[in-house]
Amino acid sequence: MNQPKILLLGPPGAGKGTQSKKLADHFDVDHVTTGDALRANKDMETEHGTPREYMDAGELVPDPVVNEIVEAALTEADGFVLDGYPRNLSQAEYLDGITDLDAVITLEVSRGELVERLTGRRVCEECGANFHVEFDQPETPGVCDECGGALIQRDDDNEETVRERLRVFDENTQPVIDFYDEQGELVRVDGERTPDEVFEALQAAIEP
Repeated sequence: MNQPKILLLGPPGAGKGTQSKKLADHFDVDHVTTGDALRANKDMETEHGTPREYMDAGELVPDPVVNEIVEAALTEADGFVLDGYPRNLSQAEYLDGITDLDAVITLEVSRGELVERLTGRRVCEECGANFHVEFDQPETPGVCDECGGALIQRDDDNEETVRERLRVFDENTQPVIDFYDEQGELVRVDGERTPDEVFEALQAAIEP
């Protein structure tokens, strides 16, 4: 399929970021994330103000602003992998009205595995490179392979915070998955296999 329009869903820790980048490279399409779209269009005027006004105030950017920013990013793209949007049912209904998706896929990973993945993550405080205490260990414990910086656990990767992030996902984003499932568009992929096996399954879902 040439330049497909792909929506990749799944909870924090499921591997969406990694797989989205691989899919975008493979199909030669844009990797569109909410964060990147907002940062690239901080001063875009909308009916409800600019994203910068909310970001500078440390506030969540409201749905109507996010919707307009994402729509602008998708309009400029011939094909895309959408990662991190829609986060709630309202955004999913908006997306449904502005584009036709070729594939809607959710990565399924058990709660225990998600907690293990997220609490085991270590980040270089110098360059931001990611490692994992079990799945992606650095050559020297506690030291970044890329720049030699110290590896730390981010505050939001402790177990209590991780479980709260997953609870918020269940509350806000599970209805999005149900929305596409009820429309008969959803493909479920086992996200607990190796990254290469997951990527092969994603390709098969997009290019049946």
